[in-house]
Amino acid sequence: MTANGIASIGECMLELSGRGGTEWHMGVAGDTFNTLWALSALSRDRPATYVSAFGDDPFSRNQIDFFGKHGIGIGASPVIPGARPGLYAITLTGAERSFTYWRADSAARQLASDRAALMKSLENQALVYFSGITLAILDDGSRKTLVDCVSAARRAGSLIAFDPNYRPRLWQDKATAQAAIAAALAVTDIALPTFPDEQALYGDASPQETAERLACTVGEVVVKNGEAPALAAADSRFEEIPAIHVASPVDTTGAGDSFNGGYLAARLAGYPPQEAALRAHRVAAAVVQVRGALAPFDVLQKAFAG
Repeated sequence: MTANGIASIGECMLELSGRGGTEWHMGVAGDTFNTLWALSALSRDRPATYVSAFGDDPFSRNQIDFFGKHGIGIGASPVIPGARPGLYAITLTGAERSFTYWRADSAARQLASDRAALMKSLENQALVYFSGITLAILDDGSRKTLVDCVSAARRAGSLIAFDPNYRPRLWQDKATAQAAIAAALAVTDIALPTFPDEQALYGDASPQETAERLACTVGEVVVKNGEAPALAAADSRFEEIPAIHVASPVDTTGAGDSFNGGYLAARLAGYPPQEAALRAHRVAAAVVQVRGALAPFDVLQKAFAG
């Protein structure tokens, strides 16, 4: 069977976004789901799978139903009796956001508790994506299981993409984060870091330094840097790809995740890294002009096409 699917591994949470005063809107989001959402919107001919673990409560069932309505399955992800999803709330100051989390006992922390189920979910995937947040919510044994399963998928022919997405509050210390991320990068084909994160974790002085460091391990690297140019490194070439300035962004939630989805969709469609980064910038620029992490599929598709 030809591998044609796209899979993303991680935690999708309940998202509360403010609507003014005491009114809140509930949706679903999470870094790896945001990326899969964009990737799925831009790769409609590919089956999409969100690989995680879910509870058996009404909110978890609603999540899974929402995925299905948009053509996203959950593969062999376990449904755990008594478990429930994590929750976060977004507080906006202008277009910039801050987050409050309730995720300590999230079902997704058990996504690698069943090795056979995880391996089954990663079968026949053209691309498998995960992030540093995926690693951070797991214990040491589960991290090893996850990386082993991703490595097996790579040996079976899957392209592996990884965003280190360093979030200090999720890690015991920098050394633990560095070791876990290094293990993930060792099985990665495309790395999609963000420069301020890499600067915080490794002390990199510039995106060029980040790209050069990662290019020693990973064949293709794109360093995101907000509204500054992204730096694409592939085939011994380093090229800056200008971002698209948005004069009045509405909400920057999910911009980097959507960039990743746009970039990976373009690469799967056969575009070279530089063109893929241009299309990814367009997708990210469209996302910051809508509220919430998940822009409508037609908005993403229009931006991607240019």
